[in-house]
Amino acid sequence: MRTPLDAPLRGRFLRRYKRFFADVETGDGRTLTVHCPNPGSMLGFQRPGAAVRCSTSDDPRRKLRHTLEMMRVGRTWVGLHTGRANAVAARALAAGLPRALAGYSQVTREVVPHGERRTRLDFRLSGHGSDTRDAWVEVKSVTLAEGPLALFPDSVTERGRRHLEVLERLRDRGERAVLLFLVQRSDCDRVAAAERIDPAYAAALRRAVRAGVEVYALGARVTARAIAVERELPVAW
Repeated sequence: MRTPLDAPLRGRFLRRYKRFFADVETGDGRTLTVHCPNPGSMLGFQRPGAAVRCSTSDDPRRKLRHTLEMMRVGRTWVGLHTGRANAVAARALAAGLPRALAGYSQVTREVVPHGERRTRLDFRLSGHGSDTRDAWVEVKSVTLAEGPLALFPDSVTERGRRHLEVLERLRDRGERAVLLFLVQRSDCDRVAAAERIDPAYAAALRRAVRAGVEVYALGARVTARAIAVERELPVAW
């Protein structure tokens, strides 16, 4: 299951700064400032000289024409654009992945659950053939890894803990509540909470699982032409 992507600009990573800016050196020696669409720490990706690919926009309203999409780590391209995760997840959910969420006829994006005025979740699944419950899904993009183990988060995330609390409350009301990790690299075979980075998040994840929140993960291969979901991955908590 593929989500198209066009990232034709090749370069070498120089630095990231002011959170949303990065400098990239192209093959002809130019230095370009590009948009960095990753609000996290990008732990493990501040690698001067690493190969990167960028997308290009001709929208005259944009201040920066190019967007950093991926970085090469060893033999693997890692997708750094967190905003791509929801588009990939939307296609996967519509196609019945993960399999535990198959059977819903409607996928609604960016929905505020009833009673949760301050929190918007990524998806609501409805119209299941045999289950009258809605399924609320929050997607997290995963880039950090230690060997074959994908880890989330890459920095302390209060927002991530709030999402888990909302999912717990939805589960308490009798609805399905789901956390979906999208691993934007093909060299991992399982996912876990990064307890050393954010022990509070790891503890919150364990509480949520005990409360009945469902946790799934999908592994994707990232290329300059597409992000392709290849398999479901086990999650350890």
